[in-house]
Amino acid sequence: MIGWIQDVWDKLAHREAPTANAAAGARGEQAAADYLQARHGFAIVTRNWRSPRDRRDEIDLVCRDGKVLVFVEVKARAEGALVSGYQAVNERKRRALRRAIHAYLGALTPPPRTFRFDVAEVTLSDRLPVQVLHYENVPLFPEGYYLTRQTGSLDEVAK
Repeated sequence: MIGWIQDVWDKLAHREAPTANAAAGARGEQAAADYLQARHGFAIVTRNWRSPRDRRDEIDLVCRDGKVLVFVEVKARAEGALVSGYQAVNERKRRALRRAIHAYLGALTPPPRTFRFDVAEVTLSDRLPVQVLHYENVPLFPEGYYLTRQTGSLDEVAK
């Protein structure tokens, strides 16, 4: 047991430098945040929010668009990528996003009346400026999805 703890401690203390993919993702996320603020007037509430229940469930950007709470998944892609950022938000990723968003909303008191899910597709290139495509109100939740407060917790209810 002590050996395992020592291994974990050593890994945390000697973290390697971010990979090229992580650096590109951070660059894309910053570009998306700048774009949403400048072009659409969004206010960034938080970045890289992780669910306390499952740290793997993450929301890239949580923003405010007026009174609407907006959850944004940022997908950075190299120029000429075979799969677009929008298409990369597959069903597995959507399930993880639903869990994370449900956890985020459950932590708010009171929960917002209106929220939506957006995708920001960022194209990174060495020779061209960064390009951002913003897909607004992407279907993520089943029809009739809403949250109701019962016994101090939020429950997912579908009509």
